[in-house]
Amino acid sequence: MIIAPLADVKARLSAYLEESSTKGPVVITRNGRAVAVLLTPANDEDLESLVLSRSPQFQVILNRSRQSIKAGKGLSRDGFWQAAAESHDAESKSTRPKRKTG
Repeated sequence: MIIAPLADVKARLSAYLEESSTKGPVVITRNGRAVAVLLTPANDEDLESLVLSRSPQFQVILNRSRQSIKAGKGLSRDGFWQAAAESHDAESKSTRPKRKTG
């Protein structure tokens, strides 16, 4: 991990991008306080996880889901996969091209 002041990161952004991919996260500071972290995602899934973990909308959905599960309104594992399969089947049927008869 590297800690660098914002002014230095602004002046040498390309170098810090390279360092974040080889040496790990770069903590960017302003007036001695951390204000950002420069990370290099390992792959698209890693990037998606990073973005979702910081998404206020996603956090709201997660919190509602957790409350629902605590209240006994969650699906079992099998129930979840059954609902997912049914949803997928319904979507597949609605997007199939219609056959011409005639």
